Amino acid sequence: MGRVKIVTDSTADIPKDLVKKYDITVVPLKVAIGNETFQDGVNLTTEAFYQKIESSEELPSTSQPTPYEFETVYRRIAENEADEVTILSIHLSSQLSGTMQSATLAAEEVKDAVHVDVVDSKRASYAIGIIVVEIAKLAQDGADVKACKERLNTLLEETKVYFLVNTLEYLQKNGRIGKASALFGTLLKVKPVLSLSEDGQVYPYFKARGRKKALAAIREAVNEQYGSKPVHIGICHANALESGEELLEKTTSSLQVESTTITEIGAVIGSHVGPESVAVTVMPAK
Repeated sequence: MGRVKIVTDSTADIPKDLVKKYDITVVPLKVAIGNETFQDGVNLTTEAFYQKIESSEELPSTSQPTPYEFETVYRRIAENEADEVTILSIHLSSQLSGTMQSATLAAEEVKDAVHVDVVDSKRASYAIGIIVVEIAKLAQDGADVKACKERLNTLLEETKVYFLVNTLEYLQKNGRIGKASALFGTLLKVKPVLSLSEDGQVYPYFKARGRKKALAAIREAVNEQYGSKPVHIGICHANALESGEELLEKTTSSLQVESTTITEIGAVIGSHVGPESVAVTVMPAK
């Protein structure tokens, strides 16, 4: 059935060493700040991004790759492979971006050259990345497309993400607020725990009075869902490493953790959640 190659987009926020180690192809989205436009993770680092938005009066805006950009990537992969190849292209929730649409259109254009399965992760940031890395490991170990897709479908069902934002302003002004819009008017002293619904929209999981109760709510949720099962943990943060480490410590101390990854929320997702946001993703191990 040939090799399996993994493609994702820059919103997966996968650390560069893991991208290289597991041969993952990352297609960048774009970020506009004032009159400047950048490719996420290519000519704009996360550090530079957060510095820029601190000094900018305008909120940043984002845009998805074009179908042609995806087509170029797919054809390059096919041309570089001596043997038959299948591409699994795993992307940001279609409820949050048009990236899926661009990838789907491109997959149709290249069907004469290579088979591409485009997958809506219904997730964002390292909630995508942690799954992509796991499937890339399988592919690198020689798993065929059937095995990769079976594992992918399981992980998409069983991996959960919870996140805290410092303000809902970024989500609201960028139109990604989803079902969390119900929180407006109730945010005095409330620290909402947000998550992503089954269809990939942002929704309020829990309305906590203060950060301590928010962390307790996340801990209770992951303990109830995973108990003593072995898990992998992904922590991502928007220029807030200490908060990310606190989230890891406070919410997963009673879990059977096989591995942890701490990564930064990149410019695209950072444009929508804002500085100081943190998230924890819990993925079952085999």
